[in-house]
Amino acid sequence: MSLDALRETLPAYAKDLSLNLSSLASETLLTDQQKWGAFVASAHAVGAPGVILALEAAATEAGSSPEALNAAKAASAMMGMNNVYYRALHLLQNPEYRTLPARLRMNIIANPGVEKVDFELWCMAGSAINGCGACLDSHEQELKKHGVPNTAIQAALRIGAVVNAVSRVADAEAALAA
Repeated sequence: MSLDALRETLPAYAKDLSLNLSSLASETLLTDQQKWGAFVASAHAVGAPGVILALEAAATEAGSSPEALNAAKAASAMMGMNNVYYRALHLLQNPEYRTLPARLRMNIIANPGVEKVDFELWCMAGSAINGCGACLDSHEQELKKHGVPNTAIQAALRIGAVVNAVSRVADAEAALAA
């Protein structure tokens, strides 16, 4: 399924989502690799199969390398774990848990196979979808160290927000059709 085909599956009540999906696909604040990686990482964070397939196809058509696609999926996988763990630490009233080592493997973060900034942007999008404030702050700080402007960070967050909404609408419509 292509990006246009995905947009066509969205019902009339989700017209704004379709328009946002289209405008974000033309986003110029991010490089193509950053943009399409954010789409793929976001789709994997939500897990709607049709949206994943459409956005991976669009990313491939736009020239994303297999290494970039793999790193975007890895960012989503890591945030699926880290966002739950660090959000739980934040929510727990007992501060002792925050002093304990995480003891979770996160080797991909040190060597994602793509530029560190790209991987961090994808982690931002996934952390927004998964609702982890601690991870959002951590990844934003890392991006700021690399001189990434707020507008580029916002673009990754916007992609995450739209892909999340599109995925939820697609899943809801599929459930109604079943």
